[in-house]
Amino acid sequence: MFFSQAGARPRTWEPTPSERKKWVEVFKACDEDNKGYLSREDFKVAVVTLFGYKPSKIEANSVMSSINPNTSGILLGEFLNIVRKKKEAQLYRNEIRHIFTAFDRHYRGYLTLEDFQKAFKQVAPKLPERIILEVFRQSRANLMATQSRRT
Repeated sequence: MFFSQAGARPRTWEPTPSERKKWVEVFKACDEDNKGYLSREDFKVAVVTLFGYKPSKIEANSVMSSINPNTSGILLGEFLNIVRKKKEAQLYRNEIRHIFTAFDRHYRGYLTLEDFQKAFKQVAPKLPERIILEVFRQSRANLMATQSRRT
């Protein structure tokens, strides 16, 4: 059930009215000269304010290249969409981390086939052993592919 979703993209998430209001306030506070848009530096300050980290040069470049080229910076609507997507991704990573932690009973930072088998016996006791093995192998293959791309 949730494994069919594990490789899927995060579900669409919408902010509450109070969250949206906060994002608008941050946008306005970071738009120092009331230009109606955020420059690259303004955007970095907004991310620090909302997410607690300074975006990398690559992230800032990616965001700036994704905006409308006819504008001088990130307009409010674009900013709200960027923040919503970042929040969705953050929630998705937290959900994945929570699931992993539930499986990692010995707090080793990795899962063994035995961990998988025990977890699946609790969550889906009628699931065939071959499916559990297939999911475990696929997870390992994905991890190895990810690691090889990083090097």
